[in-house]
Amino acid sequence: MGDLTDDRRPPISGETRLAAVIGAPVRHSLSPTLLNAAFVEAGLDWHFMALEVAEGQSGEALDAVRALGLAGLSVTMPHKAAVAAAVDHRTEQAEVLDAVNCVVVEGDRLVGHNTDGDGFLDGLRHDSDFDPTGRNTVVLGAGGAARAVVLALARAGAAEVAVVNRTASRAEVAAGLAGPVGRVVGFDELFDTVAAADLVVNATSVGMIEDGALPVDPESVAVGTVAVDLIYHPP
Repeated sequence: MGDLTDDRRPPISGETRLAAVIGAPVRHSLSPTLLNAAFVEAGLDWHFMALEVAEGQSGEALDAVRALGLAGLSVTMPHKAAVAAAVDHRTEQAEVLDAVNCVVVEGDRLVGHNTDGDGFLDGLRHDSDFDPTGRNTVVLGAGGAARAVVLALARAGAAEVAVVNRTASRAEVAAGLAGPVGRVVGFDELFDTVAAADLVVNATSVGMIEDGALPVDPESVAVGTVAVDLIYHPP
């Protein structure tokens, strides 16, 4: 894609299509940098922004998409479930996960998609050459991104998808997406479960605040285990 800092974008005009990512917090997002570079490479007169939208105001954000004629939205925490409930239509993946990370404007409809799981698997295979088939995996968290990862790992043939979350009921919902290979792990089992894992995924909010916290004891992660952090600024 070339140098992402090479700003060759045309000036924004009345013809420029606008899209955005909404979240809270969202100012750390790399999406504007990545997508604006992609728009330049594709020769598109589009511009992508990061918009801070407070929790509970995702409905107003969708109203703004219609009112302002935005081309679409990316959606990150804490809005994925609320947006899933508010769009006009959901794809099969978004329906199963009850979470939306991308809103596409199709005529007068707002269509909710969820590409988190497929994107995660693509990155895992491309960056780590890791195939989940037959492997033991651990997912920390049970929010929208975590559920997408759980479902993707199960559909990719993982032998086990262990889910850890502070709220047991949320962990049970997430683990249920993995069917017979999913199970809920309590914190008393966490060390041993991580030690036996081939893949550990942090899908919690740990790392969003630079307080030095870690989602697991580093001593529990075996040599050769692949660790993936879904947070942009991990501790």
